[in-house]
Amino acid sequence: MKKYLLGAAVAAASVLGGTPAHFGTTAAHAAECGEVSITEMDWASSQVVTAVAAFLMEQGYGCKVQKVPSSTVPALTSLAETGEPDILTEVWANSTPAYQGLVDEGKLVEVANVLSDGGVEAWWIPAYLAESNPELTTWEGIMKNPAAVGGKFHDCPSGWACDIINNNNLKALKIEGTGLERFQHGSGETLQTSIAAAYADKAPWFGYYWAPTAVLGKYPMVQVKVGDHNAEAHTCNGKVDCADPKYSAYPAAKVATAVSGTFAKEKPEIVALLKNVSFTNAQMGAVLAWRLDNNASNEEAAVHFLTNYKEVWAGWLSADAKAKLALILK
Repeated sequence: MKKYLLGAAVAAASVLGGTPAHFGTTAAHAAECGEVSITEMDWASSQVVTAVAAFLMEQGYGCKVQKVPSSTVPALTSLAETGEPDILTEVWANSTPAYQGLVDEGKLVEVANVLSDGGVEAWWIPAYLAESNPELTTWEGIMKNPAAVGGKFHDCPSGWACDIINNNNLKALKIEGTGLERFQHGSGETLQTSIAAAYADKAPWFGYYWAPTAVLGKYPMVQVKVGDHNAEAHTCNGKVDCADPKYSAYPAAKVATAVSGTFAKEKPEIVALLKNVSFTNAQMGAVLAWRLDNNASNEEAAVHFLTNYKEVWAGWLSADAKAKLALILK
């Protein structure tokens, strides 16, 4: 972690005209912020958001940041029961029924649309498969020949909100005995790799994915038309115990950063920072593509963002944080 912070500090200082020496006093300000816990969700875009936010909190505001590996459902459950973690990054709010309830109760405070364009969740096939077999761009076409998509629905890992929603959607569509089976990946990385592997061999693939991601930027995919969005059905599908699942397409997604109610009251300066931390899909997609192409870590992707997007993030900081970071903004 120290190596990463030094590297990030050098990169930020060099691009903004400062010197690494300016970053050596951060520890002296730690008491001003104290300890902060932030989720490190198990997908790439959220991990980059967390890495960038953690760097800015540590170096600009003197926080001692603890990253908490998690995913949507466990993070919301933990916050509901314990009030922690303090910060949840990249919550896909529309696909998480518990989210609005926690906001209504005041346990959770939404502070920003961290993906300003919103997110896209859908079921996809590779573009080359759609070109050779256009009938597979509809659910009816897939059901007529499940083998043409490999006989599998590639699904997201356990603990993700889409795990519950997709499972209920597939129940509603009654796939049992059709020749199409749900294949649940153990991690976001293996789900990503399955698309790359399919592209390498021009093999069949059908499943869930979302944008912005490096994967959809690098590997063109086509949405499969199954049905329309039904708000009532989608809400029920987000519950493990949905009594009567009915198919619903995903809505356009609100993707938020939220903090615990207690944190919002105790750390207003950090909340003010987080209100500004927002990426367009194009910006995030470009950073994620760079990360993928360079086999880079989350921290390296954060440094890449800090180095190449000064005009985006410089305005996020308070005047005091800029002074602590010795940022020379021109």
